Formats: sequence, structure tokens, C-alpha cells
Amino acid sequence: MAYCTQTDLEHALPEGNLIALTDDEGAGDVVAERVTEAIASADAEIDGYCAGLYSVPFATVPALVKKCSVDIAIYNLYSRTMEQIPETRAARYKDALRILEKIASGAIELPPDAAAVGSANGVSFSANTRLFTSDTMKGF
Repeated sequence: MAYCTQTDLEHALPEGNLIALTDDEGAGDVVAERVTEAIASADAEIDGYCAGLYSVPFATVPALVKKCSVDIAIYNLYSRTMEQIPETRAARYKDALRILEKIASGAIELPPDAAAVGSANGVSFSANTRLFTSDTMKGF
């Protein structure tokens, strides 16, 4: 499951910009495959940061992760077609990376529904009863 959708990108960008960033053929429409590739790349980057503390991919996408996915996916679309990325988009990409670094370090915690690594499976330990204790060894 992707962390954001084409609709999310359409809300973040003017339609003309999204068409210009994806329509290499000049048909005048958004090319969904290119949007999907940019989102998949963004989500892989997010998973790389979050995998140390959380089970990824997220089953329930935290709003902060969705925001990062949108900003990184838009940056990916710009970087595939332009040498000079608009300053605001580059700044949002850098902000998303800073947020992900803070998530990875534990400085920012995601909501409880973003399961922590190991919380779904749990870890339990068991052992047999000790045979040799101070009580059983008395007199030896």
C-alpha cells in the first residue's frame, strides 16, 4: 500500500505542473505510471529510515509519513525532468528528510497504530525450573 496517492499529489500541485512533470509524450494528461513510480521511490526511502524502529510498510499510514511521501514524490517528479528544482520543493524535500531522520532516531514518535518493530509478534522467554539452587545444594 502506497503512503500517498496521485490525488494527494494533485492537491499539492497545480494540475498543469503535474502534467508537465509526467507527460513526456505531450498528450496533455498526467501519466499515472510515472506518478506511481515517484511515490514508490518515496515510500522506499521512507521505509529505509523507519525500518529500524517500525514495521514497514505501514498498514495504517501516519499523517506525518503521508506528508513526507507527498513531498518526496513531488521532488522525485521534479528531479526526473528538471536540472533546477524549485526552491520550495527542494526545501520541502530536505524538511521531509529531517523529519525521517528524527523518526529514525526516536526523537519523533509515530502514533501507536504505526506498530513498533516486534510489537506485532512479541518476544517471550521461558526456562525450566532451576535444579541447583542454594536451597537444593545445602549440605553439599
